[in-house]
Amino acid sequence: MWLTRVLACGTVALAPLEGYLLQVHGQLAKVMPAALIGVWVGSLVRQRRLPAPHPLHLVVALLAVVLLTTSAVHEAEPFTLEYLVRWVPFLVITVVLADVAAREVPVPALLAAAVAGAVVAAVGGLLSLVGGSLRATGPLEDPNDLAFFLVAALPLLVAIPAKGRSRVVLLLLGAVLVAGTAATFSRGGGIALACALVWLVARRGLPVRAVLVTAAVTGVAALVFAQAAHAELSRALQEKSHIAGTNADTRMLRWQAAARMLSDSPVLGVGPGGFRQQYAAASHNAEIDEQTPVAHNLFLEVAAELGLPGFALLIGFVAIGFVASERALRAGARREAVAVQAALIAVLIASIFLSEQYYLPLWSLVAIAVAIEQRTRKERGPCAFST
Repeated sequence: MWLTRVLACGTVALAPLEGYLLQVHGQLAKVMPAALIGVWVGSLVRQRRLPAPHPLHLVVALLAVVLLTTSAVHEAEPFTLEYLVRWVPFLVITVVLADVAAREVPVPALLAAAVAGAVVAAVGGLLSLVGGSLRATGPLEDPNDLAFFLVAALPLLVAIPAKGRSRVVLLLLGAVLVAGTAATFSRGGGIALACALVWLVARRGLPVRAVLVTAAVTGVAALVFAQAAHAELSRALQEKSHIAGTNADTRMLRWQAAARMLSDSPVLGVGPGGFRQQYAAASHNAEIDEQTPVAHNLFLEVAAELGLPGFALLIGFVAIGFVASERALRAGARREAVAVQAALIAVLIASIFLSEQYYLPLWSLVAIAVAIEQRTRKERGPCAFST
């Protein structure tokens, strides 16, 4: 059991640090998830059991069928196999995390691991500014990807038990995550963070005072940094304002291209990785210097590549996370459920501007939501879910 806990928490904690791991070895980021899957399969064999059935399993299985089908149709395309191999581990790890979190690994430990990994990533991003970067990157090459991990982790702080001085520690960790997000200059990350905080306050998961204190601490730190690095901050703001308009234009071009792909192939799409392959033709060579980009929109990219069935299953997957967390919330698991909901909202909002289906937060948050529901059902009985 201890090994399962270590591997599960390690998988979640190391997800935002993937870039650091890849610098050590190209396959190092895969070791922890692979070990977790292996230990999990071994435990199923030893215990002669299967995971408790849940609608999550059906949606994941159907999504796998769609992936395999469209991959078979588009097997000759250059990116199909590469992107199929990227998809499958996330489907498997979702089922694994949902099962181990419902049975062996405490949910607060997983949430704390996600926060810990994000805090280290935020610190790395802030240190990258000292190293000369104009926008925080740290363990991830793209500042927007770093912001995605940070805003997904920040709401989870409210689910970590804290008393006395430990509350101050959580506020400081929150300030680090906010500062790291701000240092990425990611507009999508900022919008996602704002939406998550509004949800937490509206559902009484976070006192307004805590938001104000965190904002004040972050603001003071920002003022100190601005005074100490005025020239660098000015250059960063100028760079961001320069590329902002270009980013908006290119995103619109890519979204339109994705819509054309979906219109042309609504049933099976253009296959995993097909957006990159088909973009030049679908956009009529709108970007001469970028022939194989991503769509910068998770939903449109999945719809274009997997067709309407794959898109519907993705929406169903997300819906399962919200339904499971809401059922757990109404049964009494308020703090954890609201935190996961807010984190999911942050992930979904950020994914409007980014293609983040190949990062763990979307998958792990839905898995944890299902685990919270199943744990609550065991602890409080089916009657708690009847109203």
